[in-house]
Parts: sequence; C-alpha cells; structure tokens
Amino acid sequence: MIEPDAPTSEPRRTRRAPVGWLLLLLAVLAGAWGWHAWQGRLQAQRMADNDAQQRVAALEARFDSLRREGRAQAQRLQQAEATNRLLRDELLGVGQRAALLEDSVSRLADPDRHGAQALRLDEVEMLLGIAQQRLQLAADLDGTRRAYALAAGMLDGIDDPAYLSLRQTLAQERVALDALGVDPVRASAAQLDAIEGRFEALPAVADAKDDTTRAWWERIASRLVDVQPTNGAQPRAGRDRSAGMEALRIELTLARAALERRDTEGWRAALSRVDAWLPRLWPESAALQAQRKAVQALRARNLRIASPLLGSTLTQLRSMRARQDRP
Repeated sequence: MIEPDAPTSEPRRTRRAPVGWLLLLLAVLAGAWGWHAWQGRLQAQRMADNDAQQRVAALEARFDSLRREGRAQAQRLQQAEATNRLLRDELLGVGQRAALLEDSVSRLADPDRHGAQALRLDEVEMLLGIAQQRLQLAADLDGTRRAYALAAGMLDGIDDPAYLSLRQTLAQERVALDALGVDPVRASAAQLDAIEGRFEALPAVADAKDDTTRAWWERIASRLVDVQPTNGAQPRAGRDRSAGMEALRIELTLARAALERRDTEGWRAALSRVDAWLPRLWPESAALQAQRKAVQALRARNLRIASPLLGSTLTQLRSMRARQDRP
C-alpha cells in the first residue's frame, strides 16, 4: 500500500509551477497597464497645459488689441471733443455777429434814431477822435483844424435840435484852436535859427572908451595894460574862442533836440546855457543885450499845446450818445 502513495505526490508539485507563472504574468500585465495609464494621464496633462497656455496667449493678445483699440477710441473722442468745442466757439461767434448785425439794422431802421443821423454822428465822432489824436501825438495844428472843419460840416447836416449845444461847443473849440496860432515848436525853431544867424553880426571887440573922460594915468596905463573884470573876460586866443563857439553850437543843437521832443525843461536848460555863453564870447554891447533878451524870451515860451476847451466836443458827443443808448 506504500508504493501506490509515492507517485501521487509528483503531480501536485507540477501543478503549482504554472500558477506562479500565471500570477507573475498577471503582475507584469497589471504593471504594464498601470504604466500605460500613467503615461496617458501625463500626456493628457501635457496637452491640457499646452491648451491652457495657448488660451492664455490668445487672451493676452486679445487684451492687447483691446487696449490698442481703447487708446485709439480715446484719441478719436478727444479729437471729436476738440472739434465740437471749436465748432461751438465758431457758432457762438456767428451768433454774436448776427446779434450785432441785428442790433445795427434795428438801430438804422429805428425812426426815432434816424439811420442817416446815426451814421453822421459816427463820422463826427471819428473825425473828432482823429483831430484829438493828431493834436496830442503829433501837435499837428493844421491837420487838427482840417478835421474839426470836416466834423463841423458833418454836424451841420444834422437837423435835430438836440445837437444845437454840440454845434455851439464845436464852434467855441474851433475858435480856441484858431487862437493858438502857429505851432510853438515851429515858431521857436524859426526864432532860434534867426538868433543863431545874428551871432555873426555881433561885435567881437569892445568899443574903446572916450579918452577925454578918463584920467591921465588911465590913458597912460591903457597903452600898456588892458584891465577888465574876470567874470566878463573875453577869450583872446583863437583856439579858446573856437572852443567856446563849438560849445555854443553844441548847446544850440541840444536845444533843437529838446524842441523836437517838446521837452520844455530840456529846452529851457539848453537856452540858459546858451545865454550864459553869450557874454563870455562877445563883449558888452547893445546888440548883445538884444540877443540875450531874445534868448530869454524864447526860453520862457511853452512848447506844449494846451487849451481847456480842446476835446470838450468829443466828450459831450459821447455822453449824449451814451444817454441815448441807455434803456
């Protein structure tokens, strides 16, 4: 009974070996499937990351384009706002000009104001303003008188009795303007030229005193020494006299420059120095005294044109028109 038991253990050992290999194969297959699944998951993750990066890049590019479009839209809005502001200003200017034109037309069409009369008053005011400016800026008496004559002619064409006092004021102002005579600058320049021209006719040597009225010792001493006061000493040398004459001409030039500027103070100062040079260059004589009196009279003259009536007509006209325009 022992012999039949021994062969029965052999087949049991041979059946255990395939089971082990089967388990090992299953383990390898499970590992291969897990590795393949892990690789697929990694590839899917990489694809998802790439897709996300592409989406982020596309979004950034879109945002950049939106920013550029926003800046362009802002610039266009600024340009449109500037254009609208300019158009608004031009429209306001057109409205103001239209209002001024309407006001002018209404004034001309107003029967109480008489359009032709208003135009004449405008011309009279313009002429009076021109006359005042020519008198103040250029001291042009002739041009001022012509402008006043034109204004008087225009004012005579207005038959409104309200402007009678204005015509009287203009007539008084014209009389005051005619009373001024010649421009003091022109008259002073002519007189200064005449005085300078008479310098050459002054005696250069003093007249000798009558010897019969002098003492015997004075007559003897006069042949040796000529005594004269130091404050009235005349330059004897030709060089000194030439220098004095040059100084006198310089003072005359300064007087003419002050005359052109209507500088009364400078004019008087220059003529004072001219008067001081005369007794130093020429001896005492009647002709010298006449020259000095002429210089002093010329020095006292005022170079500015002044009259309390000048400009009163323009002031009165403007006040009358302002009262008429007042509602």
